[in-house]
Amino acid sequence: MTQNTGVKKQAHDIGARIDPDKLQAFTSAVYQSAGVPVKDADLVADTLVQADLWGHQSHGLLRLEWYHARLMSGAMKPVTQTSLPVDAGAIAVMDGADGLGQVITQRAMEESIVRAKKHGVGVVSVRNSNHFGTCMYFTRMGTAKGCISILMSNGGPNMAPWGGMKKKIGTNPWSIAVPGGKHGHVVMDMANSGVARGKIYLAEKRREKIPLDWAIDASGKPTSDPRAAIEGLILPMAGHKGYVMGVMVDILSGVLSGSSFLDQVHGPYDPVNRSGAGHFLVSLNVESFQPLSAFEARIESYIESLKDVPLAAGHSKIYYPGEMEDLADIENRSKGLLLPEDTLASMVRVAKLAGLESSIPF
Repeated sequence: MTQNTGVKKQAHDIGARIDPDKLQAFTSAVYQSAGVPVKDADLVADTLVQADLWGHQSHGLLRLEWYHARLMSGAMKPVTQTSLPVDAGAIAVMDGADGLGQVITQRAMEESIVRAKKHGVGVVSVRNSNHFGTCMYFTRMGTAKGCISILMSNGGPNMAPWGGMKKKIGTNPWSIAVPGGKHGHVVMDMANSGVARGKIYLAEKRREKIPLDWAIDASGKPTSDPRAAIEGLILPMAGHKGYVMGVMVDILSGVLSGSSFLDQVHGPYDPVNRSGAGHFLVSLNVESFQPLSAFEARIESYIESLKDVPLAAGHSKIYYPGEMEDLADIENRSKGLLLPEDTLASMVRVAKLAGLESSIPF
């Protein structure tokens, strides 16, 4: 569950709301113009629009221009051709051959679910992939099939080893999603930094200051300037604890898979270098542990108990992990999406490059 970061929306976010279906169609058309097959273009477009619907604008259409630049440079391949150099029962290694991260990860998640249904557990290690957006988009696929799914990924460096002053480690996100009975699912999605790097880019686009505990500048001083933070170092969450968690995610995602790791990885902000990102996925078939219906009844009881506590000052409700995103999705689908001015401007630039100016949905 993503917590409130304290960054406030500014007046330039207030404007006409945009139909998410129109945003989806436009984004898919952009990818198709770059040679991405229709089915894959639809998937990538959905991951971006869905992130905005969940309220995670740091991982939504803000990233369209970055992904498009990588396709145009050849750093990311428009046609995704995956293979399984290791296919060993419950375990597989998938090579993404520098294709689209979302397409690779969807295929890897499907592999892990199929193997979990057969063996009780399915483990897929992915190499030579790209950034795929939000982890929870994919772990929720497991819950729909009666599985508990775990996904983690390494990324381009933006944190230093604890006590150091050089970028070596990515924010390296991970997610766990659990079938939630009448609630649908319970899902965690978090980076190992105090804040995802995309939120700092979002603050820059909104021309907002950031909290002083998010990052330090190149000289090692706390900064409220997003640009100085990007040029400096993002701070790990919970100090050294976030650092060691980031390291372990990198080992499982990059070292174990045979992919790149540490500062060998290039993130979506880099328009020209192949990513080398690696992922690690695990799916557990709940039915291998107990009947799914019994598990879901226990989860419903768990959530009921979780919410049955006195509220602290300033809070109106207890949320279970993933609930905030579900509520945001309902509201944004009903009202339409509000996007920052700079995100809209970036979409116009991409439309011009793709020859899709007449298809801009705003």
